Amino acid sequence: MKQCLVIDDSSVVRKVARRIFEELDFTVAEAEDGGQALDVCQRTMPDMILVDWNMPGVSGVEFVAALRARDGGDKPTVVFCASENDVAQITRAMRAGADDYLLKPFNREIVEAKLQEIGLL
Repeated sequence: MKQCLVIDDSSVVRKVARRIFEELDFTVAEAEDGGQALDVCQRTMPDMILVDWNMPGVSGVEFVAALRARDGGDKPTVVFCASENDVAQITRAMRAGADDYLLKPFNREIVEAKLQEIGLL
């Protein structure tokens, strides 16, 4: 079973994402911010990471840059989750090492289509 890490400071977004990914046969871990997420990745590197752009402490972009600099940090597929379709924001995320992006709000159909597109389903 594939593992997914959901990183978002909103417990509601984490809960929705958890339900969607579990329905798609992923095991799911959660983190409230990039710092917690780096700790999770230190213990077990997930197959896929859904990371929010704006978070207190370690932001999504800072998390991705730190992840990609670690041993094994090149392995997970990282999908940024943003609230707006800001080309500059998406470009910055991709340059930091994200593989793709997803806009909020999202639902199961949107997530499933994205996972099929990037080859995780």
